[in-house]
Amino acid sequence: MRYAGIIAISLLTPVTLLAQNAQGGGSIWGLLLPFIVFFVIFYFLIIVPEKKQKKRHIEMVKSLKKGDRVKTSGGIIGTITRVDDRTVSIKTGQSVIKLDKFSVVQLLSSEKEGGSNKDG
Repeated sequence: MRYAGIIAISLLTPVTLLAQNAQGGGSIWGLLLPFIVFFVIFYFLIIVPEKKQKKRHIEMVKSLKKGDRVKTSGGIIGTITRVDDRTVSIKTGQSVIKLDKFSVVQLLSSEKEGGSNKDG
C-alpha cells in the first residue's frame, strides 16, 4: 500500500494536536488543518485522476463502431459486429458475444485507423 505513510502521518498528527490542546494551547484550526491538508492531497492524488480516466472511458465507449477491435474487462479480444444503445456484439473466432458497452475497456484498433490505440 503506497499511501500507508501518508495515512499514518495524517492519523498521528491529530493525536499530537489533541494532546497540545489538552494542555491549553492551540485552536480548533490547528486541529482541523491536518484533516484539510490530507483531504486536498487525497483529492488531487486519487479523485482527480479517477475522474479523468472515467471521462476517457465514457468517450471511448461512445465512439465504438462496427469493425473496431476491442478488449473487454474479462480479457476477451474481438471485433465489434454490431453496436446498440447499451450493448455491443463482439466476434471472437467463430462465436459472437453480446456484451454491455461498458465492459469494453480498451480500443485496440479502429477500422479507419488500422493502428494501435492505447485508450482505456
